[in-house]
Amino acid sequence: MLGALETEVLLALRELDEAPARGVRRALERRGTRVAYTTVATILSRLYSKGFVRRRREACQGGERYVYRPAEVEEKYLKNILRGVVAMFGPAGVVHLNEEIAKLNPSEEKALRRRLGLG
Repeated sequence: MLGALETEVLLALRELDEAPARGVRRALERRGTRVAYTTVATILSRLYSKGFVRRRREACQGGERYVYRPAEVEEKYLKNILRGVVAMFGPAGVVHLNEEIAKLNPSEEKALRRRLGLG
């Protein structure tokens, strides 16, 4: 399972498609989430360890850095969550999940529904 901040970082990275930690931090700031660069770098490293993001090294001023991109495993993870909600909670769980998704801003809701295969 992913924590709230891990989810925020993953959503921000998905919007960017590919970015270093600083780019993800800026995207989070634009979304209203203020966190330190080191926090974002740590979360991206953890997401990499969990298999949710891929990374590559890139030369930059002063050395090297990682550039991250979402891994395709996220789609499978989200679909497994949906199946789990249905199995554990039945129709009531699906209704609740749908209500929670509807609370997202329209672009986030559309992207999540697409990734879940719901439209």
